Amino acid sequence: MSSSKPVIDANLALALDALLAEQSVTRAAARLHTSPAAMSRTLARLRRILQDPLLVRAGQTMVPTPRAQALRDEAATVVRRLEALLSPGSGVDPAALRGTFTLQTADIIGAALAPGLLGLARQEAPGVSLRVRAEELEAGPALRDGRIDLEIGSIDHADPETRVEELVTLRMTAAVRAGHPLAEGPLTPAGLAAAEHVAVSRRGRFTGPLDTALAEHGLSRRVTAVLPSHLAAMILAARSDVVCLAPAPLADAAPSPFTHPATALGLRLLDIPLPLPPLTIGMAWHPRHAADGAHHWLRGAVRRAVQAPTS
Repeated sequence: MSSSKPVIDANLALALDALLAEQSVTRAAARLHTSPAAMSRTLARLRRILQDPLLVRAGQTMVPTPRAQALRDEAATVVRRLEALLSPGSGVDPAALRGTFTLQTADIIGAALAPGLLGLARQEAPGVSLRVRAEELEAGPALRDGRIDLEIGSIDHADPETRVEELVTLRMTAAVRAGHPLAEGPLTPAGLAAAEHVAVSRRGRFTGPLDTALAEHGLSRRVTAVLPSHLAAMILAARSDVVCLAPAPLADAAPSPFTHPATALGLRLLDIPLPLPPLTIGMAWHPRHAADGAHHWLRGAVRRAVQAPTS
């Protein structure tokens, strides 16, 4: 015959810990916000399961049996582990984190945020590494199956279950090298159209919102090169007379780390006198990470990196 095992009841572990710590049915009941009568019944059940009296009367007090003394530390440990298991994950200690987070984003966003993110990781979570992937995977399935932990960018293709949070809204400017003829005076639509341009497109497209805005004024521009990388386009603009587009904060907003890649290359950012659509940068993640403490730290670090301009 096979012997049946007792049903595991977490409440019994809590009661055992309270009884052994307090050595009093009344105080144990108060600790667990129950009645002395209910705690007495629980003590009787524990005595049957463990086949030991656990607490015995000694005058006006109760004292633990040798078995109870042996179980006291173990019961306390089990309760601590239960509390950790059932506590919200956001209470994780960043300093204890170990592992790699994989982010998917455009190169300019990665370049803008990496210094701030690495600085936060160095200060708060030195065991964390970051892997930044180009926009090469379809974000929904990649988030779902864990190939990426977070997508950062213009989130316009999220699956219904994907969590999305907007981070910042930017405007597009014309980035030119120092000494470029366009930087000598106020920029006009005609002057912008007359310049040579480099476009950024992973699909090799020559046109975009700027062409639509110019067409409304009867103007068109000449795109002499199309590159798949924003940083490559900025480097070309820094070493030639082509114009590229670069993000900047809204007119009344605080300085932004998204201008750092352009300014690090010595580019001048010129206001475009045309109504271009704003660029909203957000982050997306799978809901299974919503309460995960490590992912909670990562999302908070991204928020702070977006808000704190790099120097």
